[in-house]
Amino acid sequence: MRYTKAETRAYFTSKREEVTAVQVEDWSLEIANQLAQMDLWKSSVFHLFLSIPHKKEVDTEPLLTLLQGKDKSVVCPKIKGPGEMKNYLLTDQTKMVIHPWGVPEPEGGIEIPSTTIDVVFVPLLGFDQQGQRVGYGGGYYDRFLARCRPNVITIGLSFFDPIAEIHPVEKTDIPLNFVVTPTQIWTF
Repeated sequence: MRYTKAETRAYFTSKREEVTAVQVEDWSLEIANQLAQMDLWKSSVFHLFLSIPHKKEVDTEPLLTLLQGKDKSVVCPKIKGPGEMKNYLLTDQTKMVIHPWGVPEPEGGIEIPSTTIDVVFVPLLGFDQQGQRVGYGGGYYDRFLARCRPNVITIGLSFFDPIAEIHPVEKTDIPLNFVVTPTQIWTF
């Protein structure tokens, strides 16, 4: 069955509303454990979104701990204007602030070019069996991914399995290579 982007957003938003805080914590840890089994740890520079707790997003704190434990360079996004994000290296000195949309982001620091990133962990509301995703509708990640190297590894994180198909898909929509759920690694 095909779903529009609006239908996909509504479906997955409804599913998220039913998730408890304990489930967010448990499932986020299971996702980090799944990621630990993947063959991506030769990569050096990882882009990691920081979760918006009130939207019941996958908590990326366990993944951040995993990345730091493997001594990887972690960059985090900062919204710079309409449809534009920049990436900043996360260090012990990085001061974090909350964007008006509730997104934790670095206040400033060392900007890292998109072309140097090896792996991008992509936030999403939902995805389909072809690796297409929907987020909140701002297009920030599609624009950002278009500036990355063609061989960048893109990994979505989701508590839920995919729907059959999101339709229509725009030319600017960039499909994911993988989506990791608490129980499965989806490969596209």
